[in-house]
Amino acid sequence: MVENTLLEVENLKVSYGGIQALKGISLSIAAGELVTLIGSNGAGKTTALKALAGLLHPTSGHVHYQQKSLLQFPAHQRVVNGIALVPEGRGIFARLTVEENLLMGAYIRHDKTEIAADLARQYELFPRLAERRAQLAGTLSGGEQQMVAMARALMCRPTLLMLDEPSMGLAPLMVEKVFESIRNIAAQGVTILLVEQNAKLALEAAQRGYVLESGAITLSGAASELLGSDAVQRAYLGT
Repeated sequence: MVENTLLEVENLKVSYGGIQALKGISLSIAAGELVTLIGSNGAGKTTALKALAGLLHPTSGHVHYQQKSLLQFPAHQRVVNGIALVPEGRGIFARLTVEENLLMGAYIRHDKTEIAADLARQYELFPRLAERRAQLAGTLSGGEQQMVAMARALMCRPTLLMLDEPSMGLAPLMVEKVFESIRNIAAQGVTILLVEQNAKLALEAAQRGYVLESGAITLSGAASELLGSDAVQRAYLGT
């Protein structure tokens, strides 16, 4: 267990029918950390995030969040308790404006003055969204839609922000802008669990990392150590 633990996952197993997608994974995240979970397609990364978000039900294992058992809470209650997921594919409301999308992220809140202040903060963090606040979200570029999804999640004031493949399908320049935003969010004290196909960028941004292969964690440690690992370099960094 890491010091000042916010999230503790112990022997978590998830199955689809007869197929075991997660084979008993364990991981810890400290408050304020940026931790990444890397692995190839089909390794179980998205399954892990969905289980933590309450969108999938584990077959066994324990998850403790802020010293409380998380598995007793349904998905919507986990949002209330400070856990937000930015899903793979972004999941924005295409027919709503940028600003309407962001306000949807604050649906659990009733503090109108603070909501307005947080909206202003998101526009500071994502200036491109400020320029497009009245534009339909479905007409934005992929990178701008990713920013909408991240800003919308931040509007619920999460303690833990989970990001699923934020760079997927984006042009290299936009990937760098999205990762700059992720680093800025982390610098504000938000704890982040990042699932990312670009292992190099993810490990460069994170403090620690876990490698997931075929539903099992095979390596873990400081991100700098994983970047220098021969196994990680061969499997994920193309060297």
